[in-house]
Amino acid sequence: MSTGHIANLGYFKIPEINNEPLRNYEPHSNDRIKLQEALKDLIKKAPIEIPVFVNGEEIFTGKIQEQRNPSQHAITLAKYHEADSALIQKAIKGALAAKVQWEAMSFNDRAAIFLKAADLTAGKYRYKLMAATMLGQGKNIWQAEIDAAAELIDFWRFNTKYAQDIYQQQTPKNSPGVWNRVEYRPLEGFVYAVTPFNFTAIGGNLPSAPALMGNVILWKPSPGAILSNWIILEILREAGLPDGVLQFVPGPAIEITEEILKSRDFASLHFTGSTQVFKKLFKDIGNNIDIYKSYPRIVGETGGKNFHVIHKSANLQNAVNQTIRGAFEYQGQKCSACSRAYVPDSLWEGFREKLLIEHSKIKVGPVEEFTNFMGPVIHKASFNKIKSYIDWASSDPDSEIIAGGHYDDSTGYFVQPTIIVTKDPKSKTMTEEIFGPALTVYVYKADEYEQILDVVNETSNYALTGSIFAQDRAAIVTGENKLRNASGNFYINDKSTGAIVGQQPFGGSRASGTNDKAGSANLLYRFVSIRSIKENFINIEGFDYPSNVS
Repeated sequence: MSTGHIANLGYFKIPEINNEPLRNYEPHSNDRIKLQEALKDLIKKAPIEIPVFVNGEEIFTGKIQEQRNPSQHAITLAKYHEADSALIQKAIKGALAAKVQWEAMSFNDRAAIFLKAADLTAGKYRYKLMAATMLGQGKNIWQAEIDAAAELIDFWRFNTKYAQDIYQQQTPKNSPGVWNRVEYRPLEGFVYAVTPFNFTAIGGNLPSAPALMGNVILWKPSPGAILSNWIILEILREAGLPDGVLQFVPGPAIEITEEILKSRDFASLHFTGSTQVFKKLFKDIGNNIDIYKSYPRIVGETGGKNFHVIHKSANLQNAVNQTIRGAFEYQGQKCSACSRAYVPDSLWEGFREKLLIEHSKIKVGPVEEFTNFMGPVIHKASFNKIKSYIDWASSDPDSEIIAGGHYDDSTGYFVQPTIIVTKDPKSKTMTEEIFGPALTVYVYKADEYEQILDVVNETSNYALTGSIFAQDRAAIVTGENKLRNASGNFYINDKSTGAIVGQQPFGGSRASGTNDKAGSANLLYRFVSIRSIKENFINIEGFDYPSNVS
């Protein structure tokens, strides 16, 4: 008799998991040569045509949009076909059909797919995926290495470990003649994954984390990361992911989302993007709540107004270097980028001098020129937004631009790293998310450290990341306590960016998201629905209890 399940003939343990070693791409190294070849190959092949991918079928709809190279916006890197409402309906139906076998597949076989994908990314696809991330998303070598290679690999490997640990968590007690068990079922329906432009690894993790737990996914990639995301799908297909499990549906966000959110089988939103869009989706899901088969799980990470607080006991050079990295790596386009800093007046002159010295060393230009520390911002809309904040600061009587302040979009979307000093701790550039290379500094009285911590905590609606720099342990403890709810990732004597899978689970609360912590088992719990099973081995002889005896 067929049960529809796969026999489990052993309890398997996944291989030992470690973080992917980072490569340095030194001049004349084999890694650098291969990456240069991959960059040349993608440039030569551009524009690359990318279809919708549904039920294992590449669909060329004829409704085409472009992904341009932000370093040279006249160059089209990819042309991608867009899905419409009819294709979304087809994708939902196909995903639900695929779910039957996918959720019944043993965890060992599902895990093997993602472990193989990690190995493919570490080797065969490393340079191709990095090149797509550099050219399409404006990352330099190092930023592409830590994202498109290392972090994506770490997500796929560590998630399998976390999943294994979850499945092994069972009830500790069984009554005589009873066997209790716990099942971690995939959600009933499908997951909608909406991914951002700024991290290729997030593009891979948002659809694959729920898929690992037996779910099926409709994946809407960001227009700014289409090429790298398509390569991720290519990797997963080669690794053996069955057709229908992951439906790749680029296209108009409003049309796609409306079609998805009116489906009775919508089970979860897995989102990274802007706060405004996430709030809108949250409201729309609430308004549709009577439609759904189950209460949808909403998992989201949005923006941040991340801080560095320097105490008078801080090591000055470290605080400066970490602030330069935290504010200007990847052009300030990390959700965790430092955009506000608080410096005591007792250190300000020395901090300012060292900050300007290090700032003067920053090179800005095309990512293909490997000595550039910064590349372009992602597109015209982002360029214009950042420009508007710089222009505002240049005219604000309480603000002074002490470095940068220049921008040029004639060839690519380049913004110079900009440092603003303000007299107002609640100024526009201290409170609003800019998502670009703009850092605002407020100088506070050194003996008012505790008061400035209150200002830091109350200034922003966001609570994603933040750092304090101090050598005085009492100052560190005070900062930890007073800023307990000001960030989901809190750093001591380190920059506000750079969370590593398996080391610092990532996510924030308040307006920054649901804080479900990507890179941890906690995230995977959001995509399972637990069933408790009790099996009784001993038949009862009657229905009454001893207490019923007269």
